[in-house]
Amino acid sequence: MKRLALVTSHPIQYNAPLFAFLAEEPQIDLMVFYTWGEAALGPKYDPDFGKEIDWDIPLLKGYNYHFTRNISKNPGSNHFTGIITPDLIQEINDYNPSVIWVWGWSFHSHLKVMRYFKGKIPIWFRGDSIIGEKRNSIKTFARKSVLTWIYKHIDKAFYVGQRNKEYYLEYGLNESQLIKAHHSIDNSRFSLLTVKDELVLNNLKQNLDIKDNDYVILYAGKLEPRKNPAFLETLGKRIEKDKIKLIIVGNGPLETQLKLKLAEVKNVMFLDFQNQTQMPIIYRLAHLYLLPSLSETWGLGMNEALACGTPVAASKHCGGAIDLINQKNGFIFDPKEGVDNFMKKLNIFRDVPKVGFQNEFLQTFNYNRIVDAVVQELF
Repeated sequence: MKRLALVTSHPIQYNAPLFAFLAEEPQIDLMVFYTWGEAALGPKYDPDFGKEIDWDIPLLKGYNYHFTRNISKNPGSNHFTGIITPDLIQEINDYNPSVIWVWGWSFHSHLKVMRYFKGKIPIWFRGDSIIGEKRNSIKTFARKSVLTWIYKHIDKAFYVGQRNKEYYLEYGLNESQLIKAHHSIDNSRFSLLTVKDELVLNNLKQNLDIKDNDYVILYAGKLEPRKNPAFLETLGKRIEKDKIKLIIVGNGPLETQLKLKLAEVKNVMFLDFQNQTQMPIIYRLAHLYLLPSLSETWGLGMNEALACGTPVAASKHCGGAIDLINQKNGFIFDPKEGVDNFMKKLNIFRDVPKVGFQNEFLQTFNYNRIVDAVVQELF
């Protein structure tokens, strides 16, 4: 039996099912240490969505966890001093783990754990950072020096994809320290629909006036600059005369502006933020899921769409695109080359046979692969 202490900030809808899978392993005693504190539970205001979000799936089911005390004056997961936990090191010591797995270093307490236990207990790490646009500057040099120093405090890193692996190699880790563990989601929630869900889907199509001969493109996410809603605006106007419909799902700071600019375009429809239980239905409205981001370390919406059997068109700036997308299940494009270039790629892709890509995705990108990697490294 190996005791695995997993240190992460707060319960997240993508991670909780994985923790439950890990806890099912008879050879592993898992304890998840949540460092934001119990204040992270319940509804929270998301400034990017511009509304309070309360996930509608269980986040603390099937595994052991502990909320440690956070004394930060401004608690949160969006800045380094948002997590300051004076009891955490002693609590980890009391648990007496075989390995400590830290998820994210950019918090005061997480970095402190890495520094304190390095050389005493094996330190694993998981993050999804990628190398940004390189610039020759003092700031770039300083960043590389800091990150190289930080990653000297870990023994192994579980990389989520090819661009994440390149990032670790750039900042001082070697191949022998890197373990593949692709970003994954709870595929079981997305790959099949219940009879009730099918009825909801059909009703929603009727309400949105989606006809059998319509081709539907879906965007689902925050309407913020990084997600590139300007591309959605241009695309909406470009397809106005085509039998293509664009559904934009989500909220955010650029929502009002985008709705005003597309108010007269009949092919474009807007839906508010949809919670996790609704998303398997939403993805099935579309023939193509679109992610035009200007910056995205991975893009888990791509996983969700592919698990539903919906192909994906992703910006080349989405870190997970090169891992997830192949000729059968979608295409990669450069949003800076404009909508006309996107449409050329779309028209070519629409003629590509797409049989079997959903099963191929489900077999490759799943929680079992991550659990297997963890077991192999532990034993």
